[in-house]
Amino acid sequence: MPDLLVELLSEEIPARMQQRAAEELKAALLRRLDSAGMVSEAAESFVTPRRLVVHVQGLPSRQPDVEEERKGPKVGAPPQATGGFLKANGLTSLDEAEIRETPKGSFYFAVRRISGRPSPEVLAEAVGASVAEFVWPKSMRWGRHRFRWVRPLKSVLAVFDGAPLPGFIELGVGEPGLERIDFGDTSVGHRFLSPEPFRVTTFADYSEQLRRGKVLLDHAERRRSIAEQSARLAGDADLMVKEDAGLLDEVTGLVEWPVALMGKIDERFMSLPPEVLSTSMRSHQKYFSLLGPDDRLAARFIVISNMTAPEGSERRANIIAGNERVLRARLSDAEFFWEQDRSASLESRLDKLKDMVFHAKLGSLEAKVDRIEALAVGLSDWIPGAERAQVRSGARLAKADLTTGMVGEFPELQGIMGRYYALNDAEPAEVADSIAEHYAPQGPSDACPRAPVSVAVALADKLDTLAGFWSIGEKPTGSKDPFALRRAALGVIRLIVENRLRLPLGQALGMALSGYGARDEDTARDLLDFFADRLKVSLRDRGTRHDLISAVFALGGEDDLVRLLLRVEALTAFLESDDGANLLVAYRRAANIVRIESKNDQRDFGGEILPAAFELPEEVSLFTALEQAADNASAAIDREDFVAAMEALAQLRAPVDAFFDAVTVNVEDARLRENRLKLLAKIGRTLGSVAEFSMIEG
Repeated sequence: MPDLLVELLSEEIPARMQQRAAEELKAALLRRLDSAGMVSEAAESFVTPRRLVVHVQGLPSRQPDVEEERKGPKVGAPPQATGGFLKANGLTSLDEAEIRETPKGSFYFAVRRISGRPSPEVLAEAVGASVAEFVWPKSMRWGRHRFRWVRPLKSVLAVFDGAPLPGFIELGVGEPGLERIDFGDTSVGHRFLSPEPFRVTTFADYSEQLRRGKVLLDHAERRRSIAEQSARLAGDADLMVKEDAGLLDEVTGLVEWPVALMGKIDERFMSLPPEVLSTSMRSHQKYFSLLGPDDRLAARFIVISNMTAPEGSERRANIIAGNERVLRARLSDAEFFWEQDRSASLESRLDKLKDMVFHAKLGSLEAKVDRIEALAVGLSDWIPGAERAQVRSGARLAKADLTTGMVGEFPELQGIMGRYYALNDAEPAEVADSIAEHYAPQGPSDACPRAPVSVAVALADKLDTLAGFWSIGEKPTGSKDPFALRRAALGVIRLIVENRLRLPLGQALGMALSGYGARDEDTARDLLDFFADRLKVSLRDRGTRHDLISAVFALGGEDDLVRLLLRVEALTAFLESDDGANLLVAYRRAANIVRIESKNDQRDFGGEILPAAFELPEEVSLFTALEQAADNASAAIDREDFVAAMEALAQLRAPVDAFFDAVTVNVEDARLRENRLKLLAKIGRTLGSVAEFSMIEG
């Protein structure tokens, strides 16, 4: 069966958009083909900096015939009904309709048989519509065209069964003769190395001619080639490439024919902080940093050229020299900032923060620093080892590097440069480290600070941000979170949990809100509920059952995250045991009986149980076991031994089972019935000391 090949050739597509665009174009085209009855055997997409490609395999040479039928009136219906049916379906008489028997009698049916069109016609429409309706995150118009694309579209290759499709892309208003781009069967190779057009008949032919034209079509192959060439060059120099998957993906989207080259960094620049060197190379030049055997940054870099450069050739030397020259200029700027920034202490820069806005409704960065300082010192009482004077200094200096030239040039170095400048000012290492780490953790893969001073400053920064935006009603809604407040909350949770801090979150949030003069209970409760939701998300991501999380959260009043997690872990282990699983079944049986009878009697059964009213030994045994389990569980909870609390509840399994085997609850004696229902209600209250069992599923 024949194949379809589509290539959209344009100016360079931003690397971050490439792979998603290729997949979405394939999906859009397949949806249109499916709706037209054109079922394919397989489809794949490819992307390079200049082209989106879709290859659809195994299509029919002709669109399948289809049959449409419409049910009409019942046989013998009035002329008005049959006349309307004939007119609506283009029939001249009822003889052209079919009569079919249905469970409701005989009815007329209009049957219309539609012959399939030749595949090239259908495919041309599908390709044209898929391109015309394609939506980019950002797009542009060029010339006087109404058509939008990510970059100016140059040509459209659309070949089916070895021949071009009879279609085009409408561009709208433009220069005479340029109102549309007709589908063709030609493409071009590398922009500089092989710009001559070539004719295409099949995908295999197309792919091979591109390779000869210095274009690697497959993104994965280009990525692999870059990694292998870079590793080989580095290995030859007894170095290794600094791992950077994001940069590797980006560079793969910048070149069609990758050639790795190694350049040198002037020794004078090696005194700069390594983060400055690697950031300058990565952000501005897209160079790979290299590490020596000691894992320190080497005075070498790797650039991926989009040009052929044979070993020893003048072209190769010129490319390397040109990149070294550009990097030299970049690093000269960084060197200047490094020297200038160190001429003034971080302390002396604090006054400049009053001119930097944190948020229009929340004041300046100077005001934020004042709040962070006070909050961090307050939080240090719950952070073992956090020396108050160091916490105060770290919080006060945390944002000072935002006024430096280096951070102005490289915003991603904020905090990191603050550490270097703090050490230059002879600040204690703990203070310097807290400046570098106070933004962390910024995601699930980011390391969480462990040093007490760093933890205090990081917590204060995030809690202040959350309290501020809550105080002005700027909360995340749906999928929108422009101020990354969900990430900040997850960062707070990680700082508390991973450092095992016994910090009352509700009190900490109250302290943060007081910095904004917002101490109303509703705001504090709403913010605490937001943390509860984030903690549930965090636990679910770790595989904890959502119903067990809800069962513990339902107890209310628990804002010690460490203790709360201990409860969840103990409950999880308990329910995975036979005693726990069977006790859950027994609890449900008891709860259902109490619920039904409470509804029937219009009352609850939470009153005092009368031991004197017991008639059977199983009642006595259950009552005694409940009293003992409640006492033991309460004592275990007080000493935060939640495993022991669950073990105390596990002792209820045998007496509960025995009670249900031997005791009839709904007896005629009202006093005896009431006492037994109170006994069953006590089962729920006893279990409820560790979790809300009614919320546990399955």
